[in-house]
Amino acid sequence: MPDFNEANATELVLARMSECDNPRLKEIMTSVVKHLHAVVREVEPTVDEWMTAIEFLTRTGQMCDDRRQEFILLSDTLGVSMLVDAINHRKPSGTTESTVLGPFHVSGTPKKAMGDNISLDLKGEPVFVSGRVLDAEGGPVEGATLDVWQTSGNGLYDTQDPDQPENNLRGLFATGADGRYFFRSVRPMPYSVPVDGPVGKMLLALGRHPMRPAHIHMIVGAPGFEPVTTHLFIAGDEYLDSDAVFGVKDSLIVDFVRHDDAAAAEKLGLGNPFYTAEHDLVLAPPSGDRPQ
Repeated sequence: MPDFNEANATELVLARMSECDNPRLKEIMTSVVKHLHAVVREVEPTVDEWMTAIEFLTRTGQMCDDRRQEFILLSDTLGVSMLVDAINHRKPSGTTESTVLGPFHVSGTPKKAMGDNISLDLKGEPVFVSGRVLDAEGGPVEGATLDVWQTSGNGLYDTQDPDQPENNLRGLFATGADGRYFFRSVRPMPYSVPVDGPVGKMLLALGRHPMRPAHIHMIVGAPGFEPVTTHLFIAGDEYLDSDAVFGVKDSLIVDFVRHDDAAAAEKLGLGNPFYTAEHDLVLAPPSGDRPQ
């Protein structure tokens, strides 16, 4: 075996993969090694700088648990999550666009009756969210599920805030024959991604703000359709053009209309004043069923 040196390093590492019997793994790791070695050759890190990088990744892993995913946050803030999403979710024109899952989705979202209020503590400005789940031809989709979650009026998710009830501002809804969905909530607020960990420190060191525009998360799916992970963003939010995780798309920006109407608020079971937001969600057929 030749001596390992700067000139032949990449070639030697790739040669060690020659007996890999998983073609896809070999393809991925070959690309990773080539690009990682190229970065090292380009920036020529010192030993101390490389150790700093290793320590950064170590701390990122140490921040992960069943309530927080710092590696997802790292992927989000570097634009990797949105790039992977764009590659994997090329949608037909007119169907609802996808965006990042984010690090605060949890499994086991509680089932709700259509129209329920997902705000358990009612802290925040009331909002009535509604729309239809449709197919690409504009027909209603019966039996579609909407997994919904959002921040409270203080800009925190329930998993971040011990003062919020468990499963606050989370709900799982199912559409009827008309495809309509509607629920009550509170108006989400812009918020900072966590800055107490290594990713937050990285953002601040790069001169980037950590803010996300206000939004409601949704995962929408139905039998015979491709599920979509998406957001409803509030029109006019100051961070729409500089989302820390690059998740905003024009088609997902929704007007949250303010109303001061006590009778209408009472009819909807909301406090007054209140907001309404209406947005249709259009599901695409599975990618294998689309015209090529």
